[in-house]
Amino acid sequence: MTSGFTTALGGTAGGGTGVDLTGRVAMVTGGGGGIGRACAVALAAAGALVHVVDVDARAAAAVAEQVGGRAHAADLADPAAVEGLPAEVDVLVNNAGLQHVSPIEEFPPERFETLQRVMVTAPFLLLRRSLPHMYGRGWGRVVNISSVHGLRASPFKSGYVTAKHALEGLSKVTALEGAAHGVTSNCVNPGYVRTPLVERQIAAQAEAHGIPPERVVGEVLLRGSAIKRLIEPEEVASVAVWLCGPHTAHVTGASFPMDGGWTAA
Repeated sequence: MTSGFTTALGGTAGGGTGVDLTGRVAMVTGGGGGIGRACAVALAAAGALVHVVDVDARAAAAVAEQVGGRAHAADLADPAAVEGLPAEVDVLVNNAGLQHVSPIEEFPPERFETLQRVMVTAPFLLLRRSLPHMYGRGWGRVVNISSVHGLRASPFKSGYVTAKHALEGLSKVTALEGAAHGVTSNCVNPGYVRTPLVERQIAAQAEAHGIPPERVVGEVLLRGSAIKRLIEPEEVASVAVWLCGPHTAHVTGASFPMDGGWTAA
């Protein structure tokens, strides 16, 4: 079920984190690929039943079949789509996201709005639906896949940076409100992860700068990072699952940079 990728936390992603989620129900948005798929695999390996949510119905179905979960095709830019998703979940991983790169004066307003709906409004609506269940059980874990851009800004990414900063605030409020009910809420803040979205950015930057893709990674994307390699999705998933363990009951309202030293500089 896992890829066999060895993590710094020990063992393989999802299978060696020391977290037992047997009997728990998880939901992962954007679960059809990249970080979301890795989170779905890792949560299932830890014993959870995973609801895989993705705008791509075929991708959601493929991952759900792989992990023995349930697939849900939903466009989270449409608030009505959230109403059709399960509310009785113990672990909510808000991962779905998208990117648009453009100067502010050229940034399409409708595209800006779409990014906020998917990465801010949808997590808010999912929390409204799932928190009562978590409160009723006296236990819950909210893991928001934020970004280093939730802590730092980059030019030409106003929509994404704004959304991730907002998600950070939502996560902290959730942590404060959920504390009395056994619910924690945290953000994971990766730098550039080896996902289809980033691969497309690499190709676009290579064309724009007239340099090979491998130079884009080291000289453009990871210019501010001390570690010059892309993060693997399984590494992010390992941290997400670790945050669901019994040993992290006091870890809440926090943000965990996985940025290769970017924010340390």
